[in-house]
Amino acid sequence: MGEALLTSQILDGKMMARRVLERVREEVSDFQKRAGRPPSLTVVRVGDDPASRVFVGRKMKACAATGITASEEHLSETVSLDDLCRLLRSLNQNPALDGILVQLPLPSHLPVSVVTAEISPAKDVDGFTPANMGRLTLGTPKLAPCTPLGVVEMLRQGGISVSGKHAVIVGRSSIVGKPLSLLLLHMDATVTLCHSRTPDLDRHTRAADILVVAAGRPGMIKAHHVKEGAVVIDVGINRIGDKLLGDVAFDEVSQKASALSPVPGGVGPMTVAMVCRNTVLAAGQRLSGLCDGTKGV
Repeated sequence: MGEALLTSQILDGKMMARRVLERVREEVSDFQKRAGRPPSLTVVRVGDDPASRVFVGRKMKACAATGITASEEHLSETVSLDDLCRLLRSLNQNPALDGILVQLPLPSHLPVSVVTAEISPAKDVDGFTPANMGRLTLGTPKLAPCTPLGVVEMLRQGGISVSGKHAVIVGRSSIVGKPLSLLLLHMDATVTLCHSRTPDLDRHTRAADILVVAAGRPGMIKAHHVKEGAVVIDVGINRIGDKLLGDVAFDEVSQKASALSPVPGGVGPMTVAMVCRNTVLAAGQRLSGLCDGTKGV
């Protein structure tokens, strides 16, 4: 990266995530005093995708560092939809369990929308259930998706105001693009959501005060896509050989952006930290009976 690091404020996700986890550790301690136990999370992983194994490992490590009790349910690649849903319903009914997370991606025979709909909204630490996505649309979220939350927290810690700014998001997934557009809209940004069918993409990206890229295409955003002084958040994680690359051409974009997140070490650690944050939030809401009558479930 060399001299390019000198021009942009680097949004250090590792450092910011440590700050989030320090706060979570305090919240875990407070919860344990009230409930007599720590918050608890179960991660369900299907198959042996190497990236999923790494991501689950990072989440388990972060939970251990904050005092959250975390366990993993590892299922065969060939598990049936009925068996997976039966497991999720069992986890929903466990009164000692506060959070459930199904690690994505899933094998092709397991439809994500059906699987996530089986998770109790009160325990949905990924924020993907229809109920939690609906609340986010209405501006009353209880548990929102972790990567968008991580982006918002990165902007906050970076001292970057959102209100009144034009935010452009490249990528319309239900995991990042759509929920992030809603979070930023509720923070009084003007939001443009672009995707693979958007004509003249660079016309939109050059208008952005805040540009978030979550398209899954390594190095697609070049310097000519970015307005001078824009804030650029790179959500992309693309493995090319033995390297991890983002969706943004870091070296050249850093010459124009006022602030830029790196890959690796940017949004990824923030996502993991937000899993912990949502787990303790879900635990607290359940303890207080704030989850639509699901206290104790």
